[in-house]
Amino acid sequence: MGSGDGEATVIEQWARVRGKLRAEVGEAAYRSWLTPLTLAGARNGKLRLAVPTRFMRDWVASNYAARLDALWTEEDPSIAGIEIVVQPPSRPSPKPGAGDALLGSCEQEIREVVVPKASGGGVTNGAKRAPQSSSSEGGGGGRESISASLDPRLTFEHFVVGKPNELAYAAARRVAEAPTAPFNPLFLYGGVGLGKTHLMHAIGLHIKKQQPERRIIYLSAEKFMYQFVRALRTKDTMAFKEQFRSVDVLMIDDVQFIGGREATQEEFFHTFNALVDQNRQVIISADKSPSDLEGVEERMRSRLGWGLVADIHPTTYELRLGILQAKAEQSTTEIPVKVLEFLAHKITSNVRELEGALNRIVAHGTLVGRPITLETTQEVLHDLLRANDRRVTIEEIQKRVSAHFNVRVADMHSARRARAVARPRQVAMYLSKQLTSRSLPEIGRKFGGRDHTTVMHAVRKVEELKATDSGFAEDVELLRRMLEA
Repeated sequence: MGSGDGEATVIEQWARVRGKLRAEVGEAAYRSWLTPLTLAGARNGKLRLAVPTRFMRDWVASNYAARLDALWTEEDPSIAGIEIVVQPPSRPSPKPGAGDALLGSCEQEIREVVVPKASGGGVTNGAKRAPQSSSSEGGGGGRESISASLDPRLTFEHFVVGKPNELAYAAARRVAEAPTAPFNPLFLYGGVGLGKTHLMHAIGLHIKKQQPERRIIYLSAEKFMYQFVRALRTKDTMAFKEQFRSVDVLMIDDVQFIGGREATQEEFFHTFNALVDQNRQVIISADKSPSDLEGVEERMRSRLGWGLVADIHPTTYELRLGILQAKAEQSTTEIPVKVLEFLAHKITSNVRELEGALNRIVAHGTLVGRPITLETTQEVLHDLLRANDRRVTIEEIQKRVSAHFNVRVADMHSARRARAVARPRQVAMYLSKQLTSRSLPEIGRKFGGRDHTTVMHAVRKVEELKATDSGFAEDVELLRRMLEA
């Protein structure tokens, strides 16, 4: 950059430019996008600023380059312009205590992580999590496996396709069959037990069969967090980065669990960027769309929605019946069609509960030696059927609340803001949140396409009024008891 004095001047100018920009854009945006910027020198009269990934370069260039140029021109009018380049960070040996500062920000995460026992076996999460494999799915070369094993039963052939899941299924097959990433990331989202994990296992199994040389890591977001925290504790973060950033396919299940964990999000963000920049496939699942993930930074939500977002809707009767028929064909026990139709009508919550109900009646018939009939099905599943019968719909809540407050059901969907209409609407939103398993965005859509933040405000408002107005609290409690009866 010239003489030592000239170099010092440029460094001082850069410090002032950063300070001004930090004040303009705010702490959150500065930390997310501008902290990684480093002064890399000058070429042809232009100052060069470096970032670690192509994605960050493109974002900074489109959002901050013009302002950087203007601020630096104020400092030195002779500067010909700003050039933003990609320069991966060097990898020096960690300084004493370098990991401790970051570790400090992870203490809350450490307390919340379920640590696997030293004897192995990994953490499982109900029937959804398969036990950890003794050999690494990612080709770890003798290192401890960080990937959960893939369940050989969860293949594409065993996935029943219907209208609610056809986009997610088609996208998953495309990713599994393509030699390179057709869209990155593939983001699958939907409620509990609708097939997200099945599709992720199916992708992994298909790739392992067709392209066994490709390295795959599949794990939950909680396990990713645990591995990261452990790497910080053992000051082995470089090995952690190498393991995750050298794979061909990374699959992270239930990514919503990194919400609110800033240090884990930061590492996940950079791992994500590194893989996408190398055209490695990333597949994510969550219970909400990227834009609705709570406690996740804006840059992360933006990045997750950059590829293909495919949602899996609640099942229809036809899809539930198809799933039951497919399971019945695999069973050695004869199951009458009327029983399958009955279950498809009665159990509407999710596929996992539906399959569990079928397994119960098959086991009962096999162990007790009685034929499976409609009567025995009702007897064996009485608790499950009663629970499903009690489930309340948003439409029922709207009708009951409208009648109680003497307003029209149409007012629940209208844009009217008069208090006589707005208050019953807020009560209906509150009860929908309390009595159904629907997400906030889904509830908002049922109330005239309102935003999920409107539903959150309604819930808070009703809770405040219940605490201060005993008459109002009695009204809400009465409506709840009537709906649950």
